[in-house]
Amino acid sequence: MFGRQYISTLLVTQPVGEDVTVKGWVRTFRNNQFIAINDGSCQETIQAVLEMGQFDEETVKNIAPGSAIGVKGQLVESQGRGQVVEIKVDDLKIYGNSPADAYPLQPKRHSLEFLRENAHLRFRTNTFGAIFRIRHLASFAIHKFFHERGFYYLHTPIITGSDAEGAGEMFRVTALDPKNPPLDDSGEVDYSKDFFGNETNLTVSGQLEAELGALSLGNVYTFGPTFRAENSNTTRHLAEFWMIEPEIAFADLGDNMQLAEDLLKYVIEFVINNAPSELSFLENRLIQEEKQKPQHERSEMSLMDKLKFCVQNEFQRLTYTEAIDILKNCKPNKKKKFQFVIDEWGADLQSEHERYLVEKHFKKPVILFDYPKNIKAFYMRSNDDGKTVAAMDILFPGIGEIVGGSQREERLEILKERMAEMDIPEHELDWYLDIRKYGSCPHAGFGLGFERLVQFLTGMGNIRDAIPFPRFPGHVRF
Repeated sequence: MFGRQYISTLLVTQPVGEDVTVKGWVRTFRNNQFIAINDGSCQETIQAVLEMGQFDEETVKNIAPGSAIGVKGQLVESQGRGQVVEIKVDDLKIYGNSPADAYPLQPKRHSLEFLRENAHLRFRTNTFGAIFRIRHLASFAIHKFFHERGFYYLHTPIITGSDAEGAGEMFRVTALDPKNPPLDDSGEVDYSKDFFGNETNLTVSGQLEAELGALSLGNVYTFGPTFRAENSNTTRHLAEFWMIEPEIAFADLGDNMQLAEDLLKYVIEFVINNAPSELSFLENRLIQEEKQKPQHERSEMSLMDKLKFCVQNEFQRLTYTEAIDILKNCKPNKKKKFQFVIDEWGADLQSEHERYLVEKHFKKPVILFDYPKNIKAFYMRSNDDGKTVAAMDILFPGIGEIVGGSQREERLEILKERMAEMDIPEHELDWYLDIRKYGSCPHAGFGLGFERLVQFLTGMGNIRDAIPFPRFPGHVRF
């Protein structure tokens, strides 16, 4: 009973007539005879069949949904419907029983909110088993994509003394006594006495450090946790999330857009090819969920339609200015159907505008570029018009923005001017300015929120269901 075969392998190879050993968790147990076992290796269960009277009553009584068991026996062709092969059990071991009346995950449909409250067990459900196998595949595909293209994986710091986004919504890291912190002469907390000798926070981005790597190693990418202390209790925000941030040397905005499009298509296609059962299950789940909505709120595309929509279409590229003209003159805007009506250049586009461009106007993924500089970060390269920066966003159906990036400002004096305009002290980023002094070159990069990508790949409506243990305002359980 020590060795075991994975259900995923047995269902593919189907070695009928051979003795096999399977270990996993009971999904259902019917008629004191038929056990559906899942071991996490795939979406499907395998049926194990007990002969009536084969095992004592006390043993059988301890088999219930959630129990961890091992079975050994001959793999045979199934006599029932719903499975091709099953295990005729010769030996049974219960590793951990699960009292039938107490186990939270009964064999019925549970709400996603209930499963979030029981996130320590939700991996065992079909829905979250599918989500987190897809999350794994997407993660693997990202590393594979960059490795094949000669990028180096750079581990950027989680604890930082800089605010990459300039937003100030950061979690402070300190070892000072909160009840009695040291104070300076002006009565402020003296962070020179802190562990690192100055004020530090959890990072919101690895981009600035990745730029340092790119201007030596050529092409690098980060893939790690980032944090934002934004008090947003929505289906689109997390306080802890993972970001993929490549930086490419000797590259302009066009190179950046192409890399991002190639990455997204590669990952989506990899998941389509390697998770057919998971995607089929999630698509059917989404179809049932859509039926509960009013007709006008239902999605026009199924999950697979959305994925293929992004793989099979060339992404439409247009400037922010062109997008504003389209939106200003479209029917939803003129009839004030948009919640945020577009009436002038310079508006910050909302999800409803982004989705209109993708789903209604162009009917393909969209890359917007050359945004107004006053709504973008200090490090983005200023364009010659003096009004815009070489920034780009990629917009997807159903979700809106999925990638944001830019060509970086490589010209020292112009970067200093932008920092002054945005009240960013030069001494805080002297190391960042140094790479504009010593061997500067055009370079670019972007950020892809991993949970946003997983949300798109799985069709889940809430980003809290795209990460194993979500952190959001008022919640840090598990």
